Amino acid sequence: MPNFKAEKLKTNLKLCINRLKLLEKKKTEGAMKARKEIADYIKTHRLERARVRVEHIIREDYLVEALEVLELYCDLLLARFGLLEQKAYCDDTLVEAVSTLIWASPRLVADVQEFGIIAHQFEEKFGKEFAHQARSNLSGTVNAKVIHRLGVEPIKKSLIENYLVEIARNYHQEYQPDPSAFLDDDAPPPMDGKPFIPSEEFVQEGNPYTAEATAPPAPHLLPPQYPSYGGPSPTQGPPPSLPGSHPGLPYSTAPPPAATPAPAQSRTMDLPSVPSHTFPEPPSGGDGDVDFDDLTRRFEDLKRRK
Repeated sequence: MPNFKAEKLKTNLKLCINRLKLLEKKKTEGAMKARKEIADYIKTHRLERARVRVEHIIREDYLVEALEVLELYCDLLLARFGLLEQKAYCDDTLVEAVSTLIWASPRLVADVQEFGIIAHQFEEKFGKEFAHQARSNLSGTVNAKVIHRLGVEPIKKSLIENYLVEIARNYHQEYQPDPSAFLDDDAPPPMDGKPFIPSEEFVQEGNPYTAEATAPPAPHLLPPQYPSYGGPSPTQGPPPSLPGSHPGLPYSTAPPPAATPAPAQSRTMDLPSVPSHTFPEPPSGGDGDVDFDDLTRRFEDLKRRK
């Protein structure tokens, strides 16, 4: 590895992370604008044009997912760069990350130029044979999700219809998907946790991709069976009234006795006794004049009683 330059690899890994973030943001914003355009196609009933545009959006979403995985691998290699630099061979914990970056390099080098430099440095570090196996995925160490997201396989019709349903619902447009699109594929990927049901007729024909399975009929609930106490049958009337307790029951059904309230304690204070005798009635005078001598005598009498 005479031409391997650790600092050059480290610098390009950092630049690649920044470039991937910008590319992800650009692709995501473009997909959001395209969704508004597809909603207009649905509104004007240009469905074939809408399906073609949806396929472009799905490709862009796949690309963003792959870029996120590659960004994660670049960050992982920077975190373990000491292990990558010291060993002459690729450590087992880094084989998948290195192989995936080498495999994705020719497919993304037009958008992210740093991938070409990174793949070349890995080839100088681990040899041409390692790089050849990674590019062809002969050892099967390349991330399967990245292979699928960057592949060229045609998009399933069911996935396209699900995208159209979601876009129409987000922009408040009416759209009836094509039921035949769900017959050719194995299973449409869920958009909001469950596949979309195209139509009621399609469900009744036994569609295996229905969102909600037909609920089984509720079981017939029988009336509760009461133990026999010699009274009428439970089906003929209510159960007989029970006494306070019954030997067949593990507990008493009689209501508990009411608690007797404790007598309230008297909180009145001890007051002096009031004399029982009455005061002498004032003399009744026809003229209504006050006798001051009589009042003085009565006052002295009260003082002596105390």
